Amino acid sequence: MYKQLGVIGCGLMGGSFALAMKKAGLVKRIVGYSKSPSTTETAKRLGVIDMVAESALQAVAGSDIVLLAVPVAATEASLRAVRHLVERKVLFMDVGSTKCDVAEAARRALGDKLPAFVPAHPIAGKESGGVQNADATLYQGRQVILTPLPETDAGLVQKATDIWSALGSQVLKMTPENHDAAFAAVSHLPHLLAFAFFQAVASQPAGRDYLSLAGPGFRDFTRIAASEPAVWRDILMANKGELLAQSRLFRQALDALEAMIHSGDAAALEARIRLIAEARANWHMNAPRATTRKDN
Repeated sequence: MYKQLGVIGCGLMGGSFALAMKKAGLVKRIVGYSKSPSTTETAKRLGVIDMVAESALQAVAGSDIVLLAVPVAATEASLRAVRHLVERKVLFMDVGSTKCDVAEAARRALGDKLPAFVPAHPIAGKESGGVQNADATLYQGRQVILTPLPETDAGLVQKATDIWSALGSQVLKMTPENHDAAFAAVSHLPHLLAFAFFQAVASQPAGRDYLSLAGPGFRDFTRIAASEPAVWRDILMANKGELLAQSRLFRQALDALEAMIHSGDAAALEARIRLIAEARANWHMNAPRATTRKDN
């Protein structure tokens, strides 16, 4: 059992981790800090944290495990603020959706204290954020990707693995580069497409009428277009290289389908759709292949 968990960022992700740690009996006390005092006060009132910290540094003081649950763009500043309390024996993790930028931010901020940091990405969330939606079961049955750096302490990687496993998560390990390439394809591009698609429909002169006729397929396809704007601004900008590469591949696939429609080649169109439909039918979710290199 850990003596104290310090949570920097008491929103949905940080709050859910705190509740999960409590439910699993893995920690005695939880100290939380958020930029907004009202957030930490709400977290205290809801029993998500036990004590309110006045600063990120105060949340780290006395903690033997620290979770950084802030927007990825705030990673470097947050780590710099607590750098002098970072110790090799204390496990520091984040929950950012991009990893190359987080790794570089940690390298700049922590210097020779980098071995204490284990970058992590839990593949979990809700449409509505905030500590009021924190859920002790959020990470159960979900994947958590660890992207340890060459400098990361192996013992702390094992501690991180054990913690997430105890919370009911499936832990995978890969490099930050491979992580960002993979999630550009399966997460970041789908969000970009959902944002663009919903705007394209809604902004038409008859857009409101079209939306009134939309069914479950449209609803499911565009669900993620309601995601938190600031969070996704940071993610899309942080992983823009991999994201734009995936966007080009998508355009090629779309162009090919459009060319068949334009030319009236119904047989080719049906054959292509059949291949895609069969591939989708044979796809099994949550059966990833974790690697330690970026596949070309």
